[in-house]
Amino acid sequence: MFELKILTHFAAAHQLRMVAKKCENLHGHNWKVEVCVAGDRLNDAGVLIDFGELKARVNAIIATLDHKFLNELNLFGGNPSSEKIAVYIAETLAPQLPASARVSRVTTWESEDACATYIP
Repeated sequence: MFELKILTHFAAAHQLRMVAKKCENLHGHNWKVEVCVAGDRLNDAGVLIDFGELKARVNAIIATLDHKFLNELNLFGGNPSSEKIAVYIAETLAPQLPASARVSRVTTWESEDACATYIP
């Protein structure tokens, strides 16, 4: 089994409803995003997927979130929580991967000491 990990970042604002009162106020984060892709087979070049290709695909997804008010995007079925952002990234990336690779986990860090991980 092979697993690749890339890191990226984006900045965005959101409001969470029905959670702690402080988080219900409009606020923003500088999210750090870790995307892991796994698979058992390497391609003819000896890699699971080229890092440049993986980064380009993830960066295109991140561009839909960067410097946005996430509540206005209608991508998260309500609250644009760190958990739902991780799911969105994973589910959007998955069909773009070669058949030999799969998303193994996506972690979204909304602060230095708080993150959510989605494992499909």
